[in-house]
Amino acid sequence: MDATLQLTCDLMRRASVTPEDAGCQALMMQRLEACGFSCTPLPFGEVENFWAVHGDAGPLLVFAGHTDVVPTGPEAHWQSPPFEPSIRGETLYGRGAADMKGSLAAMVVACEAFVAEHPDHAGRIGFLITSDEEGPAIDGTVRVVEWLAEHGEHIDWCVVGEPSSSAALGDVIKNGRRGSLNATLTVKGQQGHIAYPQLADNPIHRAAPALAALCAETWDAGNRFFPPTSMQISNIRAGTGATNVIPGELEVVFNFRFSTEVTDAELRQRTEAILDAHGLHYELRWSLSGQPFLTAEGALVEAARDSIREHTGRETELSTAGGTSDGRFIAPTGAQVVELGPVNATIHKVDECVHAPDLPQLAAIYRGILERLLLAGD
Repeated sequence: MDATLQLTCDLMRRASVTPEDAGCQALMMQRLEACGFSCTPLPFGEVENFWAVHGDAGPLLVFAGHTDVVPTGPEAHWQSPPFEPSIRGETLYGRGAADMKGSLAAMVVACEAFVAEHPDHAGRIGFLITSDEEGPAIDGTVRVVEWLAEHGEHIDWCVVGEPSSSAALGDVIKNGRRGSLNATLTVKGQQGHIAYPQLADNPIHRAAPALAALCAETWDAGNRFFPPTSMQISNIRAGTGATNVIPGELEVVFNFRFSTEVTDAELRQRTEAILDAHGLHYELRWSLSGQPFLTAEGALVEAARDSIREHTGRETELSTAGGTSDGRFIAPTGAQVVELGPVNATIHKVDECVHAPDLPQLAAIYRGILERLLLAGD
């Protein structure tokens, strides 16, 4: 079996449901130490992380990713056990195949081959691996980035192994992500009998025009890299369950996915202005999941595109669509960041899978990026 495919299967057999690592990082560190990397385990709380580096000086290219996976759901719904990798035809099935143990294996194999051929390469290669990407993301990459800053490490380029491809390997790479801002709105009213509305104050009725105004608001027009900012209501809760009781309060949960055309501070201010204009008695709790980031141009995007073209013949589309990733913690350090990994059609689903021949090809793409960035002066 191909080395990348074999390592992918070895990682997939470890049931590393977030925040568990289940030995994945130990296996990766064993392989990396064998080819000359210096590895540092960095546990924070119940989360396993590690940092690894090869080389002594010069610009730093980091491969970043996560060993944790999402829960499987009812295993009876899977065609084969989710933590027993199954190859049927040219498809590898199992939890983590696409998100993202295939990418982790490709990173390791690419670096093993590159270091074996170029032991005295220019620059440095790093690994930043966590088991907290699919969970709260509190004790994972964000803590490792803080640790790196404390130790004077600066990342120049970072390849995150998230499954970025849409229909075929390498057709899309993510060169940025939208920001994510969460809000929990509590509108206060007065509970009462539904037959005597004059003696109560219905918060649902009061909030409805304000919510309609929020939904109709144009927050920005986006730009050539980002679509317009989107505001979406995800949950509304009120009432006692009885049909004859006016509720005393209403809770609304909503989220902004925002571009670089607007800041989270502006979104907060504009939201509160709309609520105030409708005369609501309310409380509003905000939570920022991540700022938008963008790597528009530069050596990393060029190296990724050129390597994909060499190994697949495809021209790559740059995209900032989709959810958040740990790239949001790395980009603010000044690093160029791209996400490049397998096709994402089945991630988080029952019968998650990946086209098996894509994995060694992904390793070749990663190696091509290493060659373009670290051998450019040879």
